Amino acid sequence: MATGFFKSLPALILALIILVLTIVAGRIIRAVVTAGMKRAHVRSALITLAQNLISIVAWIIGLALAALVVFPSVSPGNLVAGLGLTSVAIGFAFKDVFSNFLAGVVILGRKKLRIGDVIECEDVYGRVENIQIRETHVRQTDGELVIVPNSYLFDNPVVIQTDRGLKRQELVVGVDYDTDMRKAKSALMEALKSCETVNQNEQMQVQCVSFGGSSIDFKLFWWADSRPADQRATYDEVAFAVKDALDEAGITIPFPQSTLSFRPEAVPIPLKGLASKETEEESEDEAESRKNK
Repeated sequence: MATGFFKSLPALILALIILVLTIVAGRIIRAVVTAGMKRAHVRSALITLAQNLISIVAWIIGLALAALVVFPSVSPGNLVAGLGLTSVAIGFAFKDVFSNFLAGVVILGRKKLRIGDVIECEDVYGRVENIQIRETHVRQTDGELVIVPNSYLFDNPVVIQTDRGLKRQELVVGVDYDTDMRKAKSALMEALKSCETVNQNEQMQVQCVSFGGSSIDFKLFWWADSRPADQRATYDEVAFAVKDALDEAGITIPFPQSTLSFRPEAVPIPLKGLASKETEEESEDEAESRKNK
């Protein structure tokens, strides 16, 4: 055993040197790639992923070369075949894990989905707090944290409500049919212009959209900050301003009405003639019966 060890000692030293050199080369490559990605303003999670992948590849290459030096009987073809079968087995065993991993890489590469965005995906609605390789953390409006697999966000449509700083809001208002439509439209426009949460630089519109069952319906369009809290605040402010403006102009906001009609109840008329006829028939039958007796 001692003789065999001393015979293989040069190969072991050479394999160790190859392994160390491979790891050092991997660290150099990782530093260069990290610096380039930071200059390109790539997300931190994607930078971490690149660093980990470079380290893993460096270790695999170093161990493979060291194994070829220490075990001369192992050919490069056998080594590649073994790595291929191992990777296939691992792929089948961790199919869902790799699916989320690849989806995370794609999501991290997107520029549209950022930390702090408010998103809506199927039943998930909230603010993105963190994007990792396998999962995304979404804080819902009620404060609960939802950990969403990245494959779920990749396979389903995602609505990014805060992609822009502004978002259009709508409000439908009905006025009485006796109202002057031009007067009502002017009052509603003035109500929009008086609100602080309404962006005055964007286009505001008041349009008649329908003649309803009880009212003439107008729809108000305006732009406000896209954050959900600001959207709720601007809707509330516009609703109050619209009500005050219509009250000041003497315009009524109607509600559905129903007309009830009461008719006199029909009184049944007795059929006297029919009753008399039936009575006569019964009397004749009784008389005939007595006669036969």
